[in-house]
Amino acid sequence: MNITIQFIKNSMPLFVYFISIFLSVSVYAQNATRPNIVWIMSEDNSKHYLNMYENGGVETPNIESLAENGLIFNHAFSNSAVCSASRSTLISGVYGTRLASQYHRKITKVNMPSGLKMWLNYLKDSGYFVTNDSKTDFNINTSDMWSGFEGWKNDFGWRDRGSNQPFFHSYTIHDTHESEIHFTNTIESVPFDTDTIFVEPRYPDTELFRYTGAYYRKKHIEMDNKVGAVIDELKADGLYDDTFIFYFGDHGGVLPGSKGYNHETGVHIPLVVHIPKNFEYMVDFTPDSRVDGFVSFIDFGVTVLNLAGVSIPSGFDGEPFLGQNVSAEDINAKDETFTYADRLDEKYDFVRSVRKGKYKYTRNYEPFNQLSLWNEYRYRQLAFQQWRKLYFKGELNDVQASFFEEKPVEALYDVEADPYETNNLADKPEFNSVLVQMRNVHSDYITTNNDLSFYPEFYLINNAFPNTAEFGVNNQVKLQRLKDIADLQLQDYSSAEASIIEALEASDPWERYWGLIVCSSFGSEALGMKSRISAIAESSGETNYNRMRALEFLALTKSTNDPELIAEAITNNMYNATSVTEALLYLNSMAMLKGRMDYKFEINSNNLSSSISQDNKVSDRLKYLYTVQ
Repeated sequence: MNITIQFIKNSMPLFVYFISIFLSVSVYAQNATRPNIVWIMSEDNSKHYLNMYENGGVETPNIESLAENGLIFNHAFSNSAVCSASRSTLISGVYGTRLASQYHRKITKVNMPSGLKMWLNYLKDSGYFVTNDSKTDFNINTSDMWSGFEGWKNDFGWRDRGSNQPFFHSYTIHDTHESEIHFTNTIESVPFDTDTIFVEPRYPDTELFRYTGAYYRKKHIEMDNKVGAVIDELKADGLYDDTFIFYFGDHGGVLPGSKGYNHETGVHIPLVVHIPKNFEYMVDFTPDSRVDGFVSFIDFGVTVLNLAGVSIPSGFDGEPFLGQNVSAEDINAKDETFTYADRLDEKYDFVRSVRKGKYKYTRNYEPFNQLSLWNEYRYRQLAFQQWRKLYFKGELNDVQASFFEEKPVEALYDVEADPYETNNLADKPEFNSVLVQMRNVHSDYITTNNDLSFYPEFYLINNAFPNTAEFGVNNQVKLQRLKDIADLQLQDYSSAEASIIEALEASDPWERYWGLIVCSSFGSEALGMKSRISAIAESSGETNYNRMRALEFLALTKSTNDPELIAEAITNNMYNATSVTEALLYLNSMAMLKGRMDYKFEINSNNLSSSISQDNKVSDRLKYLYTVQ
């Protein structure tokens, strides 16, 4: 025995050497059979501007080349219609409504659910080299996701990886971004006859709208050239046949009412995936074909993990749509997606949508917030400005004018027959069974994901951040109770009245909060609640947020003959805000009342703390309330 032990001791360096060789060969063999993955994202463009999806779209030969040995997805969605919210869903694999990552721009960041890391961390831990060029517009705390650079380097990060190391690379193209159509005149030439440009039925058919559509399409041509540059670099490095290439938009387009809005033009994105020849065996679909199944950003991260052969931890909300053990039949059977809209810069709203097959259901939890509610960045666009001016001049038809008026509590659209969502079927008796089915599908998403927006953002920041998913789990019963009160909006008023009174008289201030919102949704039908709501507005012991909602109801229903007095009370209550997000909520109500009912507010910003008055989003709201006619 002593001789054997001595032999092993003397041979240990040789033993270690052979073990290291074995491990190196094993790692090489594993890496050699793992694909590379590249994401190419173009900013701010829906499927509606690409010829491969829509007549009148532009030819994009480089994107189309990816489909020659790849797949075109007919139903791909971004879950949110604005960049930081959609990218947060993309990078986390968790619904933004469950994390409270759906607000744009972020005030503060949230954490991933306890015990769950970003999917990129799992990819990196498995041996992938992970790089990003260049956008990091996330509302979630991230740590150690990237192996290489992140930020505006304008380079191809895979070249920094180790020998034979598989890589993931994310590349963002800015050319189609909203800021690109913030032009101040229309003198630049465009490579299209503007008379041939399609104008959506929601828009006035004007020269400016046609020019804007043409100019935006020109930007898609420039974007496609940059897609081609990435493809060329992969080919030059001998990587094309080993690399899955995903091309997609980071959310919908930027013509008015698209980016930031739950319309199909805001969330229905192009998605084309190149299948590398050396890894065709990993995909059940036939290359050079179309996929009809529904996929969304919630699915992208777990799809990458599946392609990379990484076990998918529990806790992610999506399902893989490519890779081994994924069948084409199962994916094509998927026909649902869930999308959401909340704060967009300084503009608050609370909108949820589900799409199932050809039907789309949209739930407007604050229907008195018109879609056109002022948002400074959106209205830099000349077409947006013209649309608004024509509305106030009375020169729009009913479809075009609806953007500026109160929304329905719920809407149902057949988006195959009505792709621009102009014909609400919710009130048509022949669609009642579809309406109920879609309402239930929507309700399941809200309940399953503990939708946090039943509390306003300022409350979540103070009480739920950064561990928001855990807050949702711990407050499931309360969230369901608030949802039940909000759903009184779906009843006729006489049926809901007793439950509304119960909510207004509840000891929980948040039940009163939603009772007030429901009353504002019913408008003049709820004037029987005036005395109760006036008491809330005048109570020194009531919360600021409930006084504001009570005053909002009194203003919307013209419950007083002195609108200046209501405006002064609303303004004074706004001064009591203790945070930026609380002030923005109150200013949102003021902007809504100005836009819909021409309320005038005299505001002294010196009555706000400097931390609030100097915030850019607050400044944009104040500028609108001061100056915009």
